Order: sequence, then C-alpha cells, then structure tokens
Amino acid sequence: MLWFIFAILSALFGSLRDLVSKYGLKDVDEYIITWSSRFFALPIFLTLLWWEDNPPLGEHFLPTLMVILVIQIVSNILYFRALKSSDLSLTVPMISFTPLFLLITSPLIVDEHLSLWDGGGIVFIVLGSYVLNLKSKQQGYLAPFKAFLTNKGPKIMLGVAMLWSLLSTLNKVGVQNSSPTFWAAVTSTNLAVALFPIMISKSWGNLQQIPNHFKVLMTIGILQGLTVLFFLKAITLTLVAQAVTVKRTTILFSAIWGHLILGEPGIQERTIGATIMVLGVAIITLF
Repeated sequence: MLWFIFAILSALFGSLRDLVSKYGLKDVDEYIITWSSRFFALPIFLTLLWWEDNPPLGEHFLPTLMVILVIQIVSNILYFRALKSSDLSLTVPMISFTPLFLLITSPLIVDEHLSLWDGGGIVFIVLGSYVLNLKSKQQGYLAPFKAFLTNKGPKIMLGVAMLWSLLSTLNKVGVQNSSPTFWAAVTSTNLAVALFPIMISKSWGNLQQIPNHFKVLMTIGILQGLTVLFFLKAITLTLVAQAVTVKRTTILFSAIWGHLILGEPGIQERTIGATIMVLGVAIITLF
C-alpha cells in the first residue's frame, strides 16, 4: 500500500498548491504563475538527483518527452486560467473526470485494464462530481449541467482533465524509461524553458510581479514539485488509473481549504460530493 501513501501525499500537496495559486492569482497573472510552478520546483528535483545515479534511458524516453512537453504547456496554462475564472471548490472538482478518460488512454498506451470494482469506484467519483456542482437544488437537478455550459472555469478544467489523462499515462512510460526523480527533473526543466518565452511575451508588463511576490511563487513551485514527485513514485507501484483516482482526493482537500480559508460558499453540498468521491477511491483501493 505504499503507492496509496504516495498518492495521498500528492493529493495533499496538490490541494495546498491550488490554495496558494488561487491566493497568488489575485495579484499575479496566470502566465507567471504557470512558469513559476515549474521553475521553482526545480530545486527539489535537482537536489534529489545529487543523491541518485543517472538511470539508463529507454528507447521511448525522448519521443515521450517531446509529446508530454506540448501537452503540459497547454494544460498548465489552461489549469491556472480555470482557477482564476471560478471558485476553487467548484473548478477543481472537474479534474475528477480524468479517470473516465483514463479508461481509454491507459489501455491504449500502457495496456493497463481496470477491474469491475475499479469501474464502480469511478462511477462514485463521477456521481460525487455531480453533487459538487449542486449549487441550487431549487433550480432542479439539471442545474449543474446548465451551470457547466455557462461557467467558464469548469469547462476549461474539464479540458484539462482530458489532457491530464494523457499526461498521467505518458508519465508512466517516461518513468519506465528512466526513474521518477530523473523524469520529474527533465520534464520540469524543459517545461520551464519552454514556458519562459511564452511568459515573457504575455506578461512583459507584469514581470515586476516575480520579485514582488517571490515567496508566494516559490511556495507554489515547491508544492508543485512535491505533488509531481509523489505522484510519479505512486504510478511506478500501481496502475495509473488507481493512482490518479486516489490523487483526486485533492478535490476534498480543496473544497475544505476553499471554504475555511477563502470563504467560498456551498461547502455542505460540495463536501457531500467530495465524500462520495472518496468512497469511490476507497472501492478502487480496497477491492
């Protein structure tokens, strides 16, 4: 069950990253946040590499790295844009749909197939996501779907969930052709380099935000680094879909932080939904 501990730790640090990112997005634009989340994660990976021998690289290492780089650039920008446009506890739950997309990507890319119990757990996760969107029961049970069509943040985050299903599966290929630490260091370095000119062009007039909000940006980077590292270690020990689904407990943590710290409303409906998701995680983990 070591993989479960790694996945839960990834979820916890991921929720804290979301919280700090939401706080930072009040004063810092999303392009600087996106670049900082990768750049300031590098000290963690580079430090760990000093203590590890460089692993032998498999034949699929470079092709996988090139594909992942493109997907990461797009998904990272969309992720922080989604956080900026809607409530944290309403937007982040849309990532719960990632396991559904993994039902397609995981068998095709890494030949991993889920059991019936895993499928049942995913059903609970989807149901929990529905409940999380119940902002007004008086408007009827179709209200969440109507809100989804009109609310920008959840729509963007659903696209991120689809891209992340590809990333999660391809990350396992990358780890299998190197090691968790080496893969995290290489992907984060390349992504930081690739995002730098984008950040410069989009945020030229806001570059003073980096020194002005250095502590916040550094914190986001460290939390991002821990989130990635623990997740990569988890997928080396179990199926990608199982690790991703357990990692979705980020939703429960984020709903709690969003209410307690950011004062976001609707905690009762959203916590019930998140609890249903956790039940789905329990089914996948225990059976």
